Amino acid sequence: MRLVIQRVGEASVSVSGECKASIGQGLMVLVGVERDDTADDARWLAAKTVAMRIFDDEAGVMNRSVADIGGEVLAVSQFTLTASTRKGNRPSYIRAAGHDVAVPLYEAYCDMVAESLGRPTARGIFGADMQVSLVNDGPVTIIVDSRLKE
Repeated sequence: MRLVIQRVGEASVSVSGECKASIGQGLMVLVGVERDDTADDARWLAAKTVAMRIFDDEAGVMNRSVADIGGEVLAVSQFTLTASTRKGNRPSYIRAAGHDVAVPLYEAYCDMVAESLGRPTARGIFGADMQVSLVNDGPVTIIVDSRLKE
């Protein structure tokens, strides 16, 4: 699984012009699931998301997590994070998981984040054509790949 985590002042996701989810200060997380990903990948990434220290402390040092600041999380599925761009100019999505694997792992990731934070994880609509709006704070953008955890 691959995540793009952005520290935000606010973020929202809409489908067909209707806002489906929004958050204030916290993390906007794009979630890409690959064919060989497992619940262990989702668990590791959820723990990493909640504990990652990318919010400023009193001294202006990134030393606090989203849990520490009482922030929110908006997670949006994005299969294009699995793209291979090694050959040619058209990305290949051959590594992307099908719905049978991707949906349960995306939902498990969101549920684990929610459980760790003690509040719901705002979510996009899996497979929908979504419009995502955000105010990237910093900007701070971190890429985390569960295949690189060891």
